[in-house]
Amino acid sequence: MTTQIDLSPAVAGVDVLNNLRALIPELKAGAPESEANRRLSEGTIDALRRAGAFRVAAPTRFGGLETNLRTMLDVSATIAEGDGGAAWVTTLSNINDWALGIFPEEALTEVYADGPDTIVSGVVSPTATARKVDGGYRVTGEWAYASASLHSSWCTGGVLVMDENDTMIDQAMALIPRTDYSIKDTWHVAGMRGSGSNTVVADDVFVPGYRLASMLPMMDGSYIAERPDSALGRSAFGPMLVMVLVGPQLGMARAALDLVRTKASEKSLAYTTFERQGGSVAFQMLLAEAALKIDTAHLHAYRAADDVERWAIAAQYPDVVSRARVRGDAAVALRSVNEALNMLLDATGAGAFAEVNALQRIWRDSNVGARHAVVLPRVSIETYGKALLGVEAHEHITPII
Repeated sequence: MTTQIDLSPAVAGVDVLNNLRALIPELKAGAPESEANRRLSEGTIDALRRAGAFRVAAPTRFGGLETNLRTMLDVSATIAEGDGGAAWVTTLSNINDWALGIFPEEALTEVYADGPDTIVSGVVSPTATARKVDGGYRVTGEWAYASASLHSSWCTGGVLVMDENDTMIDQAMALIPRTDYSIKDTWHVAGMRGSGSNTVVADDVFVPGYRLASMLPMMDGSYIAERPDSALGRSAFGPMLVMVLVGPQLGMARAALDLVRTKASEKSLAYTTFERQGGSVAFQMLLAEAALKIDTAHLHAYRAADDVERWAIAAQYPDVVSRARVRGDAAVALRSVNEALNMLLDATGAGAFAEVNALQRIWRDSNVGARHAVVLPRVSIETYGKALLGVEAHEHITPII
């Protein structure tokens, strides 16, 4: 049964969030099927689109909402209360929407020709090459783990721009329509299966010059001066890429806590005299500690999101220590969620791993998502430590900050 929601175009982030809250039961019901099929159903995609989930970062001049990082986190988290895979697809599409700001108006007009709800996949890693030809570039390569690629109309892929001597002269993003790339079925994983994060393949694709944009302005912050009319567009590149991936984690953690707390009054504690789990002091303490860790994750995520917006409104590109600290916030949030989920599984016992128990799927989805290369906690903590100490070279890592 399809949940009834407001089908009129969403006019504010709060409208989207209200629509999505109404969808949570439907998302929960469809999550096992999405996991089994390793992709979201078209019904789920349609429901998310009608709720406005894919327009929160789209430019207002094309009918989007152009909100802020905090709203993007809340949208992702709300969806994740129902289905982590659906949240991941939405999150990656929305951050790719935001990243489209590096392209000229001609390219954006093409992307949003059918409205602001366009789904965009993309991978920043430059795992393809681009070579100059008349009118544009020839692009060849593959982009692995392209979340949302099964539902997207466009893909942005990182490329190394090579000259006639096969020397790299730039790092850029290529914007390619669905008609020009294929998808290789490579997403066979233990968790986050519903995200369908397969591999996008470009085989000698012609990309017009206006659909290839240098990444250098994003890396040095110079793009901020070029976006006087958009606070969201001025948001710091590294912090945006890192923090959006925390959003689904917040929602999965909330869903797990609610699930365990609800069942505490219904389920006995095996091999004890407790008729209800909730009567056990040990269970109470695990639940409380997990809840506090989930609160910690939210506090760090929201602090970072609010700082990113504050810098954007002031048209300031934050210094390296501030950007690195945001990455540290993401690390603390992810670790806190991971620890909370483990506590909730400890409190529940072996029954948490039954296939019919949604808790095990949440645990698997969260653990896979938390190991995305952009947000690996140990690397993030190292990045922040180096910044605090003024280690400028970053000898062993080249972090996105």
